[in-house]
Amino acid sequence: MEDKQSLGKAGEELAARLVTESGLRIIMQNYRCPKGEMDIIAYDGEVLVFIEVRTRRSSYRGWGEESITRQKARRLQAIAAYYVLQQGCRSWPSLRFDVIGIRWIRENPEIIWIKAAL
Repeated sequence: MEDKQSLGKAGEELAARLVTESGLRIIMQNYRCPKGEMDIIAYDGEVLVFIEVRTRRSSYRGWGEESITRQKARRLQAIAAYYVLQQGCRSWPSLRFDVIGIRWIRENPEIIWIKAAL
């Protein structure tokens, strides 16, 4: 992996496989709206799950899962609200916010999945 963009894409693909293998049903990847971007949106049973994926090669600036600031958390919540309103849901669904941190130091990445992180 040569650059940050390709590392991020590889991390998101790995995370999507993990999410699917764990029994969640992905309904959208790389959702973009005026509020920003959400990496993965999936259903875990009846719960709508919004997943932020963070991939890092080192801990120099902290691990990916540690990089979610309050400002980023608010942005992710705004994206989720925008998505739900855009879908025209009759009632507000149960929501969950997860973070998947991928530490891609060697050939085999270490994955940290924090459910209900926000």
